[in-house]
Parts: sequence; C-alpha cells; structure tokens
Amino acid sequence: MKDGIYHMISTQGLTLQFGKRALFEDVNIKFTPGNCYGLIGANGAGKSTLLRILNGEIDPSAGEVIVTKGERIAVLKQNHYEFDEFETLKVVIMGHARLYAIMEEKDALYAKADFSDADGLRASELECEFAELNGWDAETEASRLLNGLGIKEELHTKKMKDLEAVEKFKVLLARALFGNPDILLLDEPTNNLDVEAIAWVEDFLYNFDNTVIVVSHDRHFLNKVCTHIADIDFGNIQLYVGNYDFWLESSQLALQLAKDANRKKEDKIKDLQRFIERFSSNASKAKQATSRKKQLDKLTLEDIRPSSRKYPYIDFKPEREAGDQLLMVEDLSINVDGEQVLENVSFTVHKGDKIAFVSPNGLAKTMLFKILVGELMPDSGSFKWGVSTSQAYFPNDNAGYFGVDLNLVDWMRQYSRDQEESFVRGFLGRMLFSGEETQKSTQVLSGGEKVRCMLARMMLNGANVLLLDEPTNHLDLESITALNNGLIKFDGTILFVSQDHQFIQTIANRIIEITPNGIVDMQMTYDEYLENKAMKGS
Repeated sequence: MKDGIYHMISTQGLTLQFGKRALFEDVNIKFTPGNCYGLIGANGAGKSTLLRILNGEIDPSAGEVIVTKGERIAVLKQNHYEFDEFETLKVVIMGHARLYAIMEEKDALYAKADFSDADGLRASELECEFAELNGWDAETEASRLLNGLGIKEELHTKKMKDLEAVEKFKVLLARALFGNPDILLLDEPTNNLDVEAIAWVEDFLYNFDNTVIVVSHDRHFLNKVCTHIADIDFGNIQLYVGNYDFWLESSQLALQLAKDANRKKEDKIKDLQRFIERFSSNASKAKQATSRKKQLDKLTLEDIRPSSRKYPYIDFKPEREAGDQLLMVEDLSINVDGEQVLENVSFTVHKGDKIAFVSPNGLAKTMLFKILVGELMPDSGSFKWGVSTSQAYFPNDNAGYFGVDLNLVDWMRQYSRDQEESFVRGFLGRMLFSGEETQKSTQVLSGGEKVRCMLARMMLNGANVLLLDEPTNHLDLESITALNNGLIKFDGTILFVSQDHQFIQTIANRIIEITPNGIVDMQMTYDEYLENKAMKGS
C-alpha cells in the first residue's frame, strides 16, 4: 500500500500458445505485495516464459498483464556480456533505469562549458527527482548489496569484463535487487551462488516488503522465502498458500484422498485439518504467519489438487555388501595449471558413511573424485579401495559419455551385463523414458535427460559405493526429490558434492571441508556444520 493505492501485478485471460499446444490458457491471477511466489512446473511448462511475459519482454497469445501505474519491475538478467564495458557499481545502479538516466543527464549538464539558465532549471528539476529516488544513497546501497553477495570492495570499480563468471552473476543479482523495486522477477537466483551468498539472498527476500516471483530448483530456498506457490499444471496456474513442501505434501494428500473414493467425506476433512494444523504454524515469513493461517483455515477438500507431475523411480541396490575397510586416502596432492588444488589430503572412509565434500574451490572437489575413480593421477600421495568395494561414478561433466550417436536402449546396453532389451528398457522406464522415447538419439537429449541416463547407468552398476559430483544440476524439482529420496534409502556408502542445501542436510552424516591448508573432517549434519562455521565466524 503506497500513496493509498494497492500495488500489484495481475493477469487477465492470459494465454500462451505454440502452434496447437497451449502452455497455459485463460489465466487470471493476482500477485500482491509482501508475498513471495515460487513459480513451479514441469520442465517445458513455461516458467521462464511466464516471467518474460510479466516483464513485457514477449507478448502472450491472448489476454494481458496489468501492472499498477508507476510500479517498477526489476528482473534478474541472464546475459552478463551485455555490461562488459561498464564498472561493476554502475551496473548495479543501472538496475533502476530512471535513477541512472537522471544521473547521466545531470553529469552531462554539469559538464557543459556553456551552462545556461535553461540548463540550471533542468538541473534543479533533476536534483529534486534524484533526491526523491534516494539518489544520494545509491552508491552506498549498491556497495552494500555487492558486499552482501561476497563481491569485494576492490572489484566495485572494475569493469564487468574483468570479473569471473560467478562474480558477474552476483553483480546482475545485485542489479535486480537494487533500489527497492515494487515487483521483483527472479529466474534461478541461487544458480552458481556459494552457501553464504544464498543465505544472504534468503535473508534479503525474507525481509523484502514488495512482490517477488521466483523460479528456482532449490527446495530449501523455496521453503525459506516463499509465502505462496504458483503451480503451472493442467494448462493453468494454480495458487497455493504456503511454501514448496506445503504444495508437495498437499498434492500428494489430494492424490491419496482421490484414491480413497470409498472413505467418508468427514474422515477426509479430518485428514485435511490435521495436515493444515501441521503447516499453519510453519510460516516461511513470520510476518505472514497470521494471514497465512487464516487462508489455510479456509482450505476445503476441493482446493487441494493432485499434480500431473511424474517422479522418476531411483533405487540404488548394491549387489554385495562392502566390508569394513572401504577407502584409505593418504597425502593426496595435485597441482592444476600452477594452482595447488589439493595438498596432503588424508581421510578414511568407513562403511555406511555418507560424506558431503564442501569447498569454495569446485575444482578441488572434482579433481579429488577424478583421482579416486582412476581418471587422474595425483602428483603425490596414494589411495586404496577395499577389496569388497565396487564404485559407481557420476561426473560433473558427462559430455564424454554422449559422444556416440545411439538410441537410448543401445546406449544403456553398453553398461549392462544383461543385453536383453526388456531388461534395459526397465531401467530407462524408471527414469521416465518409455515407448518411443527409448529410441531417441543421445545427440538430441537435454541436460536433464542426460543426467537421468547417467543415473540409470549407475543403478545398473549395482555398486556399494556411489561417488556423485553435482548430480542435481539440470534436474527438475521432481527428479531432484526422487534422487534425494533414493540416496537417503541407499544402505551403501556415498561420497558426494552438491550445492543443494536440502540434499546435503538430508543425506550426509559426515562433512569433509577441503581448505587450502588441508581438510576439516566433521561427523555431523550439514546444518550443524554451517552453525559451527557461523559461530567461528569463518
């Protein structure tokens, strides 16, 4: 509520059609201030496209987007090359187009040699508007945002082209957050961010008073910041009060209630009430708790709907049990292009360990895994696998596995002792490749489809030790959830790397942090590790 006007963004009769296929049809939805909407949907459902329609980048097939007059929309840009010639701090301020235009015009006026009376009047007008838009604090605010995201002071005056890719992404995120926008549209804002930066963004959005619409594959992030979920399904967009877990469990409850057709309606209502009681106190934004509870209390059986989403079936079954002696690593060191990536790394892996390897240096984790699976020789040190162990490896980069032009059945056969087509198809079917899809060429697979193929290959292996380097990259929320559950259930040993908070927290029972001075080895959960780290101030 500003100036007595209720600010919001809404759609009326919004339709997006590609040929005969409608992504969504006749959508009427309101996004209101103080709320954060997590936009979810199966891959290809049109999440990013909807954000572009809301921003006016592309036109819908029918219907319209209505934005309250004077509202400023900010968007997380994806193309960082666009700003290569600009200073970092300036790129952030450019996020507020009107403020930046005033600053440029002011500078041009004051630089004139023949400054006229008309110029003086114009400068005076600009100064008033500049002050109204908080222009005097612009550089301070831009610096605060950059510092919060981990961009050091010395980089604030550097040109964007001099920054690393991850640093550029952080600058573009700061650009979107700058100047208190009325409506914030964020497409995958946590991609490539480190743990500290993600926590900072969560905190920023938690305290943000305006409207946020966000697309993300990070379930922990969606649970932390979202007050609502906007689900693209069945050609429509359905709004749910609550975070991602609420949507997931309510859609599963709806499915269960639909199957129990013979049960009395009163019993079903009791189930719904118990479910609501559990969630209504668990508000992602404390200040939203009261209004959310009121909305939840009004929920009826008809309001909760089963989802059309399909989940892969991921189940790793070891063919034999490993002995107690699993892996001994002693003084491993490796230098890559003059950088000491690993130095004297030593640890022992025990049966039943589920170890998350963490480090700000992604290369260190990948090099360690490549050494352990025999793809790379260390400069010094040694490692030894126990005789009863067998390993299955999910690499960070799977391009080398898809260089051949084969259909999916023949691709899987390469890794299967049983060459029967029905056997191989069974594993592909678990990963949602069925019927004609199994005849698809490996050359036309999307990133997510390749990951599902690699996971099917690992299931075929029957290994008792799994090594996974960033397995959730490219996966949709359903596949991430299925993989997460499969690894929780796995009773072998796991060594893994991930940026997904919920994934690490629910799987790992041990954390090994790789630092420039060796490793820190902790028998604890991920949340305990983060708490420990925060207390030490590192």
